[in-house]
Amino acid sequence: MSDFTEAGDPFGLFAAWLLEAEKSEPNDPNAMALATVDEDGLPDVRMVLLKDFDGDGFVFYTNCESAKGRELIAQPKAALLFHWKSLRRQVRVRGPVEQVTAAEADAYFATRPRHSRLGAWASQQSRPLESRFALEKAVALVAARYPIGEVPRPPHWSGFRIRPQQIEFWKDGAFRLHDRVLFTRSSTDAEGWQSQRLYP
Repeated sequence: MSDFTEAGDPFGLFAAWLLEAEKSEPNDPNAMALATVDEDGLPDVRMVLLKDFDGDGFVFYTNCESAKGRELIAQPKAALLFHWKSLRRQVRVRGPVEQVTAAEADAYFATRPRHSRLGAWASQQSRPLESRFALEKAVALVAARYPIGEVPRPPHWSGFRIRPQQIEFWKDGAFRLHDRVLFTRSSTDAEGWQSQRLYP
């Protein structure tokens, strides 16, 4: 599309931009900054990887007992930012959050490399770690528990879906006259999106 600000479907536009990023970004084109808030309302942000998206939202997976997992469970709202430096583009997403189903989490966990599945059991993510050796020992103990065959998904490991109410697309322009368009909907269940071009 020559003028992305005229697009009618934000998810279709996102899919097209992600496809271009996969061809131009040197590493992790699906990387996104995830912003949450803690119990005191203090913002927290970190990079995570997008693992799926469709009309229902954007999905990533994590240890639910990690800082981000605890924050999302306590305050189920979040913001995302995709920044593709090679394309001079970014996408911002805001909305409520829900956990994926157990079936979705099981299906994705089964696709992970074996060492990553063992690590999901061994890592007490975001909590104090006495040494690197302690982590390696924890992984070895889990590997001994599951020496062959499948490694099941830990009960504390799952996914979250951000169901956007706002998606903003930004593209760099000459002399800082950037192009921006904001898609909004009043409910995550609503099919219709409204779009509005914004000043840079």
